[in-house]
Amino acid sequence: MLTDAYFALSGFFDQGGNVLWLIAGLTFLLWTLVFERWWYFRTEHKNVVEQAMGIWEGRSERRSWSAHAIRDSLISETAEKITGNLQLVQTCVALAPLLGLLGTVTGMVAVFEAMATQGGNARSMAAGVSQATIPTMAGMIVSISGLLGTTWLQRKIDFSILSFEDHITSDH
Repeated sequence: MLTDAYFALSGFFDQGGNVLWLIAGLTFLLWTLVFERWWYFRTEHKNVVEQAMGIWEGRSERRSWSAHAIRDSLISETAEKITGNLQLVQTCVALAPLLGLLGTVTGMVAVFEAMATQGGNARSMAAGVSQATIPTMAGMIVSISGLLGTTWLQRKIDFSILSFEDHITSDH
């Protein structure tokens, strides 16, 4: 059963061409980064917020210009820790369909090469058509699934930052 899955996956990668390996690597990176943020929210987030709140609450004076500058700095540093690698995740989501398009181009080059060397033989062009369509499909699937992960992550980050800003009192 495991060997059947290996051969099926191996055949899929052979049909999709070398660009499919790039898309697979990008997919691994994308979901590793999303799960890293998920893990951050499950394990470290509470400590990061409590530490920043402790620094602010430990101040005896909170009304001066310098106190407000320190508050803004705490908010900014904490927001940066909360945001983490979100921009890299968004870059991976945007890059996936472009890699799929690269697969389309390389597959069409294979089709034209087959046409030039073997005439209009449909069998020889079939491999190029597979190389053109499979990476496109894979790139779109990675991008759409990545959008789901990015949307969840963006909402979680935005809520966490706003919640932190609301809880850090400024004593106006």
